Amino acid sequence: MSPVRYEETLAKSILNPVQGMGFRWSINPYRGCTHGCHYCFARRYHAYFDLNPGDDFTGIIFVKVNAPTVLRAELGRPSWRREPVAVGTATDPYQPIEGRYRLTREVLAALAEAATPASVVTKGPLVVRDVDILRDLRDRAGATICVSLTTLDRERWRRLEPGTAPPAQRLRAVARLAASGVTVGILLAPIIPGLTADRANLEAVVRGAADHGAAFLGTNVLHLHPGVKEHFGAFLRAEAPELLPLYRRLYPGNYAPDAVQSEIRLLVAELRERYALPERARRPAGAEASQGSAVKRESRQLTLEL
Repeated sequence: MSPVRYEETLAKSILNPVQGMGFRWSINPYRGCTHGCHYCFARRYHAYFDLNPGDDFTGIIFVKVNAPTVLRAELGRPSWRREPVAVGTATDPYQPIEGRYRLTREVLAALAEAATPASVVTKGPLVVRDVDILRDLRDRAGATICVSLTTLDRERWRRLEPGTAPPAQRLRAVARLAASGVTVGILLAPIIPGLTADRANLEAVVRGAADHGAAFLGTNVLHLHPGVKEHFGAFLRAEAPELLPLYRRLYPGNYAPDAVQSEIRLLVAELRERYALPERARRPAGAEASQGSAVKRESRQLTLEL
């Protein structure tokens, strides 16, 4: 494997507006990811910089070194309404380089200072380092952690996610966060037809989530957009060529057929019910109190404009 190159960059903005999702704002302190998940939808974003979604995505990581400073300025604007923010929607905010730069930690601290609720999606057990910040954010505004997990099978894990922490290590991180009082759940995603969609694999993940104190379990099925589709196709040719006919049938476009997705989601719903795991996190009391205070503050600022 070629050495990773880290490019320090200065961001003009850190709060990214989002459309068509369950949140309106996202933050990504890094661009590119050494986790190397072959299915990662964010691979295609490297093309915006004339880089490829394969080796460049895992080998050239952009580090937004001024992210905390820019974010504090954005959160300090009178127009900021303390809406929920999703951290790590494109690339993992707790990939290994976070141990050096600590940008995610400072981002979460800034969100806590501004009483802004946040959720974090990660495969990185390094998240447990920041339990103090997460508890502060929980108390001031609300915090939810989603630990992404596709399989507990070590062979499948090594093939699909070569740069990530082992599944058992991620489950231990879930247990530690849950024990600390931070709302944490499992994101069983993406479910990959032919590789991780079998009942035994899905039940192992759901059971593991329940056994380690997860408060919820969300899911979605693999989607393959241009750029990612080509990379994933190359992975299949090398690692599972017998699945190529299946993928030609299932993915003439970006998404698997509705019937296939529905069948998988129904199976996961059955397993969630069996192990008493809701689909979404329940709203933390801290978030309700914080947002109530924010509404009162905003009612006194009649000149606010988005």
